[in-house]
Amino acid sequence: MTSIREFQELMRAIYYERDSRRGIERTFMWLVQEVGELSRAILRNDRENIEEEVADVLAWLASLCNLLGIDMENAVIKKYPGRCPKCGSIPCRCDLK
Repeated sequence: MTSIREFQELMRAIYYERDSRRGIERTFMWLVQEVGELSRAILRNDRENIEEEVADVLAWLASLCNLLGIDMENAVIKKYPGRCPKCGSIPCRCDLK
């Protein structure tokens, strides 16, 4: 795997049938649960668990995008075209808030 698109296609091949039966709303809830697990791992400063949860979050996001018909790679490139989408700078020069 070398791209976001290839990862999304892998998640489709492995999980699309199951995700389709689960539906968009329940798949989204799984994504939210994984974000919560990532949060807990970060608060514990558990590096190994953080890495596992980052992978899970990305996998569930790919599954959700598959159900929604969204190409993750295109969406990322469109939103972040090689520079900050707000100020247009590299690095970002936006005010910290």
